[in-house]
Amino acid sequence: MEATPGRERLIEQFKADGLHVMFGNPGTVEQGFLDAVDAAADFHYVLALQETVAAGIADGYARATGGAALLQLHSGVGLGNGIGMLYQSLRGHTPLVVVAGDAGVRYDAMDAQMACDLVAMARPVTKYATRVTDPRSLLRTVRRAVKIALTPPRGPVFVALPMDVLDELNSEPVLPSTEVLTDVSPSPASVGRAAELLASAERPIVLVGDGVALSGAQHELVAVAELLGADVYEVDSSEVNIAASHPLRRGQTGHMFGPHSKELVGDADGVLIVGTYVFPEVFPELDSPFRAGAKVVHIDLNAYEIAKNHPVDLGLAADPRQALRALAGVLERRLGPHRRAAAAARLDVRTRERAREARTAVEDGTPMAVFLKTLAERTGGDLIVFDEALTTSPLVTRYLPAERPGDYHLTRGGSLGVGFPGAVGAKLARPERLVVGFAGDGGSMYTYQALWTAARHGIDAKFVVCNNRKYRLLDDNIAQYWRERDIPEHGFPGSFDLSHPEIDFAGLARSLGAGGMRVEKPDEAVAAVGRMLSHPGPFLVDIQI
Repeated sequence: MEATPGRERLIEQFKADGLHVMFGNPGTVEQGFLDAVDAAADFHYVLALQETVAAGIADGYARATGGAALLQLHSGVGLGNGIGMLYQSLRGHTPLVVVAGDAGVRYDAMDAQMACDLVAMARPVTKYATRVTDPRSLLRTVRRAVKIALTPPRGPVFVALPMDVLDELNSEPVLPSTEVLTDVSPSPASVGRAAELLASAERPIVLVGDGVALSGAQHELVAVAELLGADVYEVDSSEVNIAASHPLRRGQTGHMFGPHSKELVGDADGVLIVGTYVFPEVFPELDSPFRAGAKVVHIDLNAYEIAKNHPVDLGLAADPRQALRALAGVLERRLGPHRRAAAAARLDVRTRERAREARTAVEDGTPMAVFLKTLAERTGGDLIVFDEALTTSPLVTRYLPAERPGDYHLTRGGSLGVGFPGAVGAKLARPERLVVGFAGDGGSMYTYQALWTAARHGIDAKFVVCNNRKYRLLDDNIAQYWRERDIPEHGFPGSFDLSHPEIDFAGLARSLGAGGMRVEKPDEAVAAVGRMLSHPGPFLVDIQI
């Protein structure tokens, strides 16, 4: 094959892997590569004003497409800026292919400006991190990284690209990276054992995570849950693993405090865990939250997560869809009339509870509730929600419930700033859909520059600031901290307050090339929905809470 500069060959490799869009922020050591990007056909560079924003947009794009996304960061300083958002991608198993340049292998001994160990920086927040040091293995290394990113458990990967390696002539073949098929079925004996452990449970529960969504196992999950009559709780979950309207769906386990999760699961005598680890709280229970004698079955493609923290009776390293389908088949044959009747009775109880909750729900007349109710009515719920509303999230999902796979993405990883860039990435991936990103006032300010990227590239995403003038989640968490330690309640720390000076979110949006308006009253919320939906281009609504 005729030799061409490595920087040009690299772009062809990305295109062979279906990576035709690169998100990033430029730097000097990448200038030759970015010059080649500018000249490349059928390859698009999406510019962000800061690396955290670029990483967040790439994450949202990958989540919306279900595939990999390509992210370019600038050397050590740019990688440092992006690390917080890469942690989000690591915890959420987003297959990002991250590249960053450095001055060159020839300068390694000089310890010069911007010199640092990029691989060591990236390793804690990636699934795989490496550096290319020989021009003859540039594409080979990238293909390996792409394969690793897309193989469950998915996650971000990092490749450092020295400038002199990219400048060298390269004759490697351009080939699509190998896709590793992981639709692994458990053995009939294993499935039979799982069914035996779960079939006799009188208080069964199912704990699920995003491994269900990745496998496309939502239908199979519902079949097993209904056969068992088991409540379904979502753990470490940020995608639609079960429709919000299903009567057996009971919401999320604890995000912050282990006792909350223990309260939910502690009475179960049969536990099925699928596509997640247990448990993801910041302050988890150190002892097992399950009751003594409870039978626990854990299914995941990632064997590392099985029994990682608490013992289980049976661990199956298998594809969730294949395993749940097989389990449903065995349960269909094994469950007798008594067990089927008991499962149906539990399902009926939850169905009647849902109906009663719907009848007795109190209408909320706040500006945020009116905005959400109006948005749901005007769109019929046909939109993609990127949810970083945090303390306002229960209200968002009340009016815009997470029903269909791909229509709802929740923040994950614990850091702030993913909501607005995530919405930009999702809209770029799904231009035919209405995409609305929700973020708190504090979280939005981490990555507000995402609006500029949306305006520059004509990305018609919509944004909502849930403005309570504080880091409200921290108020809630420290109140719990005080209760646990018998500390008398007192004023919240001043560092949690964002009320002064006041931020003009709508004005800031307009300064970045987007439309914007502020909502203080319920009737203004109705008008805001109309303006947002009719505005050509990115538009932000700042709703006072």
